[in-house]
Amino acid sequence: MLGVMLVGLGAVSTTFIAGVENVRRGRHLPIGSLTQMGTIRLGKRTERRVPRIREFVPLADLSDLVFTAWDPIPDDAYTAARKAGVLEARDLEPAAPFLKGITPLSAAFDQSYVKRLQGTNVKRGKTKRDLAEQLREDIRQFKQKSGADRLVMVWCASTEVFLTPGPAHQTLAAFERAMEQNDPAIAPSMLYAWAALQEGVPFANGAPNLTVDIPALEGLADERRVPIGGKDFKTGQTMMKTVLAPAFKARMLGLAGWYSTNILGNRDGEVLDDPESFKTKEESKLGVLEYILQPELYPELYGKIYHKVRINYYPPRGDNKEGWDNIDIFGWLGYPMQIKVDFLCRDSILAAPIVLDLALFGDLAQRAGLAGIQEWLSFYFKSPHTARNLYPEHDLFIQQTKLKNTLRWLMGEAQITHLGIEYYETA
Repeated sequence: MLGVMLVGLGAVSTTFIAGVENVRRGRHLPIGSLTQMGTIRLGKRTERRVPRIREFVPLADLSDLVFTAWDPIPDDAYTAARKAGVLEARDLEPAAPFLKGITPLSAAFDQSYVKRLQGTNVKRGKTKRDLAEQLREDIRQFKQKSGADRLVMVWCASTEVFLTPGPAHQTLAAFERAMEQNDPAIAPSMLYAWAALQEGVPFANGAPNLTVDIPALEGLADERRVPIGGKDFKTGQTMMKTVLAPAFKARMLGLAGWYSTNILGNRDGEVLDDPESFKTKEESKLGVLEYILQPELYPELYGKIYHKVRINYYPPRGDNKEGWDNIDIFGWLGYPMQIKVDFLCRDSILAAPIVLDLALFGDLAQRAGLAGIQEWLSFYFKSPHTARNLYPEHDLFIQQTKLKNTLRWLMGEAQITHLGIEYYETA
């Protein structure tokens, strides 16, 4: 049995849990989940070996998942889901008894890091180390009470204020000393990550927070042989960027500017209405184009890009986010062209299957002995976590190849290069 521990019991987490329960009841297909719906080619094309990923690698079965969550708001999962307004009654009510049984654990929450949220379901302690130790006890208690053999933790909570790595983040000793001294450099998300790693629980970061992307916690993950991954779920607008930008680069089309704006009305939108939290998200979204297009290698095509990102809190829209992009490209002889993208998406509907896949793949990585940074899971993140001094791959299709080749490697299958020359060689 696999216990899935979620930080945050808002729109994303409740949509994920309710969705899993609907799938387990046979009411829906797990659409959007690579682990459940995706296939993987093995060997040559002529062999026609294309199993489902869930049949190829030993993933936990959906029937074996149990859930818990932390949240500063005390609503149970059913109440939280109703307030989030993502799922309609036809999908929420059949899962209501199950959802009502999931009440959030008190959160290690500090409004200084998420200024637009308030809550009463909050842990108390003299130091941040005290709070982190309480989280460790929560982990132990959940494992015991749920009967889970293994655990994973996924951050599905809000975006924290922007932080840059400092002295407190460089070594584990400095990090733990900073916790004991209530250093503002130690954000709540870091307390969850530290607690997870100390308890041997894989941790995935679904927000752009700094969290595990620091030497102290990377080192702890390596030392404890625990997988970590992040950061920031790649769902709507950024997913489209990681599809379109590689196409421009592949065809050597120039890019003059890319203007992106978002309208979002859920709790995430409210949090991002605060400039300090938006700064964290902005950094995550802005880095994509630079890494994909490599302006230092193609200055004539991408050396003068004007890239602007905006997020606007608009309550009437709820969870149904609109991502609007205006893209100015240029082609042969410098003639300008434009592309307009209006993605009327559903934020939590896109994020929920990512949570599922990260939980299952994180557990797989743990059982396979893959410790530390799991770059092969970059496919799911806006700001992929990589080894120091290694630039991240943002191209969605390179990320997909990396993920599937990792699965092939784990199972002793040959890597797929797509060379294909052997089909045309003659004796």
